[in-house]
Amino acid sequence: QVQMVESGGGLVQAGGSLRLSCAASERTFSSLGMGWFRQAPGKEREFVAAITWNGGRVYYGDSVKGRFFISRDNAKNTVYLQMYSLKPEDTAVYYCAAGRTLGSTYSDYRRSGEYGYWGQGTQVTVSS
Repeated sequence: QVQMVESGGGLVQAGGSLRLSCAASERTFSSLGMGWFRQAPGKEREFVAAITWNGGRVYYGDSVKGRFFISRDNAKNTVYLQMYSLKPEDTAVYYCAAGRTLGSTYSDYRRSGEYGYWGQGTQVTVSS
């Protein structure tokens, strides 16, 4: 069982920045594909970003490309989501997810069903 804890959420003005962190309690963290998803009230869960086990490939949802950047530090069992130029529409609960058997394409990484483990979420609120 992989346990993950997100942190770094909060309230920020439009145009501001935040960095989310997701710490995993898993000795095989370096073998896991990792993703970030978000869910706003009344909306479906949306793919934000993902990164392969070694950081060799990253994927982004269309709405965050060029503004959000995912990275990982396998020595610290942590994945990050650096968010710039935040917009009110970025307001959501952000979830970290981990998968052991993710495929190798963007389509695989953007499907929430491919991830077996989820954090509890952290709220990001962007005021206008």
